[in-house]
Amino acid sequence: MESLPHEIVLNILSRLPIPSLVQSKLVCRPWRSLIRSLIHDPSFILQSNHPIQSQLYLGDFSSQNDGNYNMVTMKLPMPPLSRFTLASSCNGLLCLLDYHRSFEPCIYNPFTANFLELPHLTRHHNFQVLGFGFHPITKEYKLVEISYTIYTCGGSFGRLDPSPFKSDVHILTLGSSTWRHLGTVPYHVHSQQKSQARINGKLLHWVSWMKNRRSTIIISFDMETEKFHEIPLPDCCSSSNKPTEGFDQVVVIRGCLSAVRYGNDSEELEIWVMKEYGVKESWSKEFSIGAYVPKILLERDESEFLIYSRSYLHRKQTRVMCMLRSGELLLEYRNKALVVYDPHCKTFKDVQLTFEGIPTFFIVDVHVANLNWIDTLVDMAEN
Repeated sequence: MESLPHEIVLNILSRLPIPSLVQSKLVCRPWRSLIRSLIHDPSFILQSNHPIQSQLYLGDFSSQNDGNYNMVTMKLPMPPLSRFTLASSCNGLLCLLDYHRSFEPCIYNPFTANFLELPHLTRHHNFQVLGFGFHPITKEYKLVEISYTIYTCGGSFGRLDPSPFKSDVHILTLGSSTWRHLGTVPYHVHSQQKSQARINGKLLHWVSWMKNRRSTIIISFDMETEKFHEIPLPDCCSSSNKPTEGFDQVVVIRGCLSAVRYGNDSEELEIWVMKEYGVKESWSKEFSIGAYVPKILLERDESEFLIYSRSYLHRKQTRVMCMLRSGELLLEYRNKALVVYDPHCKTFKDVQLTFEGIPTFFIVDVHVANLNWIDTLVDMAEN
């Protein structure tokens, strides 16, 4: 194949079905680049938790002739863990949490089956949020952990005491033998939030609560300086007295930091885009998405229908994954369904997932395949 002209190889690959294209991505880097130019949209890592536990898949989009979407998945080699959960993904490397080691993080490349256990970190808190990133200049991969304990006052469940509102921050550079303690910060990032936006390669972002603030804020962490900063918010959220009016999620849209918020009635989902990074005045509301119930949720028993009603689904149950090259948005509902939304026609299309045994629950993350070995990347960081 190396002796064939580029145009002929491209013509051959363009005739392959999507499952074969997905498998052919692993042949070599030139093929992967060619195939990505054919598929157009990003790949995804999916972790199935039921009925097959902790199984990893690579997913790629396929647009059908009738305009509908199909995501074809390929089962990936498993790490040497019996049970785990997908925490984050960066440059083809997965950050997994090991259930049997008190949710200790580890790094895994599913395309090389290369696995790296990380140094143990003694924790004194109940909740942890992980950020995984790569600095394009220093060539270092770093793992950031924000951990905290929720205190209650008066012994009543669910009533939070804001007085000890602080989190411990630890950081690990891949290749190092120890975690470093960066001190405490007055932020709480919800431990169940999978939303982490990476901008310019080195800046991680989360939605967070802060002491004496009723609304949420957006914080950033610089992988080079290892410092936190607050992102200026648009007027609709920066001075809000109602928690429901703050942002609930961050995402990258067209390379820009973007944030998701819900209307007071939870019937409309808004996406705001920061067109010029760090400039408050550049925030603009770009999308308004109405409530929608995917077909797979409508097929539940009638006794469960109230849970999946239109008004309930938008109460922090819908996650904006990314924008496709078509300009449509990929949405994820309750870890059970993927939907493509067309902002021009304001229409929804359920994505048909093709699995070996369709899971009833899954975790999904945008993913870019990488054939580098972890040891090589660690050596680069050490040098």
